[in-house]
Amino acid sequence: MKKFFSGFWRFSKFFLIFFFASSLFFVILYRFINPPVTPLMVIRLFRQATDGQSLKLQKQWASPDEISPEVPLAVIASEDNLFFEHNGFDLKAIEKAKEYNLEKKGRKIRGASTISQQTAKNVFLWPARSWLRKGLEAYFTVLIEFFWGKERILEIYLNVIETGSGIYGIEAASQKYFGKSAARLSRSESALIAAILPNPLKWNPANPTPYLRSRQEWILWNMGNIGTVKFGKK
Repeated sequence: MKKFFSGFWRFSKFFLIFFFASSLFFVILYRFINPPVTPLMVIRLFRQATDGQSLKLQKQWASPDEISPEVPLAVIASEDNLFFEHNGFDLKAIEKAKEYNLEKKGRKIRGASTISQQTAKNVFLWPARSWLRKGLEAYFTVLIEFFWGKERILEIYLNVIETGSGIYGIEAASQKYFGKSAARLSRSESALIAAILPNPLKWNPANPTPYLRSRQEWILWNMGNIGTVKFGKK
């Protein structure tokens, strides 16, 4: 038994050292190199294959200067008003979500993930609700806030976020739904794409439902409240 615990402890130490070293390596690497694929993309492709569907993966990286300034403003207005002010976690939003979920008692769970947290999850983790994943999400959020900074986080978020079935990133979404580059997206179109982000497999900005239109209107209103955001050289 003593030999077993000794071996288990050595393995645990090795695993932890490997995990921390590899996570730091990839976080620093992605500060300079664009992530080629994300766990969600791989999961979606696997499901397509097992369901007998043709494999679909549409993505095209766009630098900050190749994205309309309306786009980052729209996603911040939709997802994370305090993106440039917090350190990766919006504590007020977390408290409000906690109170809401206690009141609703699980009928409809409200999240409070910031753009930083969503980016950490999308790039490094899997899409599932568990304490383990949330803990790792917090860990990677701290790392990317420290090593990447806000503009790099926002750039990666806009390029890896799921925007439809087999569609990832703002450039692919712009081409798919509006037949134009992300640099030419209007304020209204940017708000429509931002409006689908909570459920991109259900909503289509090219054929918006009344509910999606109402989300778009709210996002446009909030964009006016925020004003502008600094992103790229524009």
